[in-house]
Amino acid sequence: MKAIEGFGVAKVLDSDNPNFSVGDYVAGFTGWEEYSLITRTESLRKVEKNDISLSFHVGLLGMPGFTAYAGFYEVCAPKKGDAVFVSAASGAVGQLVGQLAKLHGCYVVGSAGSKQKVQLLKDKLGFNEAFNYKEETDLTATLQRYFPNGIDIYFDNVGGAMLDAALLNMKVHGRVAVCGMVSQHSFTDSEGIHNMFAVVRKRIRIEGFLQSDYLHLFPKFVETVSNYYREGKIIYLEDIAEGLEKASSAFVGLFSGKNVGKQVVCVAKE
Repeated sequence: MKAIEGFGVAKVLDSDNPNFSVGDYVAGFTGWEEYSLITRTESLRKVEKNDISLSFHVGLLGMPGFTAYAGFYEVCAPKKGDAVFVSAASGAVGQLVGQLAKLHGCYVVGSAGSKQKVQLLKDKLGFNEAFNYKEETDLTATLQRYFPNGIDIYFDNVGGAMLDAALLNMKVHGRVAVCGMVSQHSFTDSEGIHNMFAVVRKRIRIEGFLQSDYLHLFPKFVETVSNYYREGKIIYLEDIAEGLEKASSAFVGLFSGKNVGKQVVCVAKE
């Protein structure tokens, strides 16, 4: 039986690879286990143990953070003053997208699934506005209320009904970065998106992407976002479960929105 793999941070205890020495810290694909034998080392990168938490290398400075960075700057092509909507905005990716957009001079609204998360978006993460989508009966009207002049950029983490409503509220030449489709993970209804006609009428650009398409930008991302964090210009929310035995429940909780911020499992401490 093989352990489940995922992004992790680990300490090298033994190595026959000249690129990694005993005592190094690495980030990349590791097993859901206390000790991993990693043979595919091309995915690993060294990380420094410094003033930034090691856990941030699976979140803020890892794949989720880089997804937010590449998706916002490269796919969304933002301009100062743009009206930006972010779904799943308190999650691992969305929380950073919103903060980067604010730093870029944009007006930012986020959606989340609880009153607690909505307050965090507004009070801690600096979003201009936020709403609980579970309390809204007409998402099209909701977005029209928050964006009376339309949406320039929609950073989509959920797909489904939210994407459908956003299409009706996009401005001409609006941009939609499709990062995730969490609402579709257990999708059984054969109906699709209803409002695709808006893409033609408003000349909307919709683009899906993977962070791996932009790996040449990774060093610049780490430098930029690390500096933002050290300067107090951004913060990053983590939901840390202590102990490997909590991994399965933490993973399942993602699909009901139980986590607040990036879900992390702490397998072991120094």
